[in-house]
Amino acid sequence: MRNTNGNCILLDDGDYCVCPQLISYSLLCKWFRIAVLPADKELYAELYHTDDMRRCSVSGAPFASSSNRAIYCPDCRKRITRRQTAERMRKLRGNVTR
Repeated sequence: MRNTNGNCILLDDGDYCVCPQLISYSLLCKWFRIAVLPADKELYAELYHTDDMRRCSVSGAPFASSSNRAIYCPDCRKRITRRQTAERMRKLRGNVTR
């Protein structure tokens, strides 16, 4: 990350410090690759074009999966889980005999 003068914002401690990205001619700053990308799997997959992106079976939206069993994107997963839980509880309450 650099400011308009070409100085590295993260390495700035009051002294002039050239952004390492300018020296290495890398597309991504080393700090960005180490600190930001591991936390954001979707961004990582998009930048590095990995095959980690899956398609949601409901909405078709791409999402990063940490499991090979995931079939829903995070937004759809919330809705589907809530609906399945409601159906399971309804069935459980219907089987109770008095």
